[in-house]
Amino acid sequence: MENKNTLNKNEIQKIDWEKIQLEMKNKFGKDIFDSWLRKINFSGEFSNYILLNVSTRFLRDWITSRYLDQILQIVKSHKREIGRIEISVVDNNTDEKNYENKNEKKAVSPNNKVSFIKDFFFQYNRIDPNKNFDNFIIGSSNKIAFEASKKVSEKTSHYNPLYIYGGVGMGKTHLLNSIGLSLKDTQKVMFISAERFMYQFVKSIKSNDMVKFKEYFRNADVFLIDDIQFMNGKETLQEEFFHTFNSLLEKGSQIIISGDRPPNKLYKIQERIKSRFSGGLVIDIQQPDFELRYKIVQVKSEELKKYYSDQINISEEIQKFISSEIKNSIRELVGALNRVVSFSRIYNKTPNLSETKIILKDLLNLPENKVSVDMIQSLVCKFFKISKNEMLSSRRSRYLVRPRQTAIYLTKILTSKSLPEIGREFSNRDHTTVIHSIKTIENLKKNDTELCANIDTLKNQILYNNSNEVQR
Repeated sequence: MENKNTLNKNEIQKIDWEKIQLEMKNKFGKDIFDSWLRKINFSGEFSNYILLNVSTRFLRDWITSRYLDQILQIVKSHKREIGRIEISVVDNNTDEKNYENKNEKKAVSPNNKVSFIKDFFFQYNRIDPNKNFDNFIIGSSNKIAFEASKKVSEKTSHYNPLYIYGGVGMGKTHLLNSIGLSLKDTQKVMFISAERFMYQFVKSIKSNDMVKFKEYFRNADVFLIDDIQFMNGKETLQEEFFHTFNSLLEKGSQIIISGDRPPNKLYKIQERIKSRFSGGLVIDIQQPDFELRYKIVQVKSEELKKYYSDQINISEEIQKFISSEIKNSIRELVGALNRVVSFSRIYNKTPNLSETKIILKDLLNLPENKVSVDMIQSLVCKFFKISKNEMLSSRRSRYLVRPRQTAIYLTKILTSKSLPEIGREFSNRDHTTVIHSIKTIENLKKNDTELCANIDTLKNQILYNNSNEVQR
């Protein structure tokens, strides 16, 4: 009877995904839920995390960057023990049973030679079928790294180890994944991040199971480890990695490593490890030039257009603007494109260039404190050809009221000032007057295309100091 009660108690504590979906719908609203969150599938619940899956990498990245923290809070309200959420990409044709919650340890299938640790997070396999050589976009900044990776996958090179380094979001993980994906059917492939390698190492020490740890990691034919810089300062972990590295080299295994800097610049990494990294082929991925950035934006735009049918149509002007302004990271480039797509879907319209600049203002390195009420007032007065004294006066002539309301509206949307503060900036007007001005402009914008164009021009001028755009 006691065992039965215990079982029932455990069953009661299981996550009810339908209830969580209902809470997500209430919290985020029906539009966001139907567009993004309804597509999340529940795969399994483990001791301190849950596993979810979605059908595309784009969907996973969008949900992770926009909603994951809030979803986790909803889950924790049902079960406090849950500390994180993992989201994997599952092809619609994939047998979903492979992703169900399995508490029992299972052996690697003879048909699947990708090795991984039993009971390792959620039988984690980092190889993503969506990241392959065919969809890796090549330019002058990454061509050498691409060719070296391709040769390693074709076993026509003697680069061992192959060390690829570059900044965040440059495509290092994509290349490692592509190598693993091309070799996994014929070789025992281990693809893991340095962070997860450390987790499994610590876990194995605590469970007194280091023999099994060594057996799994030293049995690979191809060993890919991502973000090696995360091992900095962890001496015991580096010691184990050093012996794993040597063991793999001795048995002729191919090793591929990625990092954010060259081996000799790695911080708090043993010199002997850095020396072995430098003993192979070291290649960097440089910042993408405009041609590569533009090619990426074009390809991603076409992918999104197919995914959303006729809802998305990003103009060439906006594509070139994004490509020219977002320079540091391919990941940021794709993120900027996703923002524009989100705007298009929410407002059911493609943003113009002025709106695109506002959507991406934090990515364009333009500090918000450049925008002051005085600047807004001055530029609006110049645009409407009135004096600042006239705007701030108590006169209610039509040719003064509309510019005044426009300036108040722009102050509200482009600064962080409260309604009373805005009122004080406009000759101590009451906050109800401010509210009336904002609502008036919002209502007029629905039908007045000329007003919309004027406000877009003014926003562009205020945010980006393009003095040529204020002329009427």
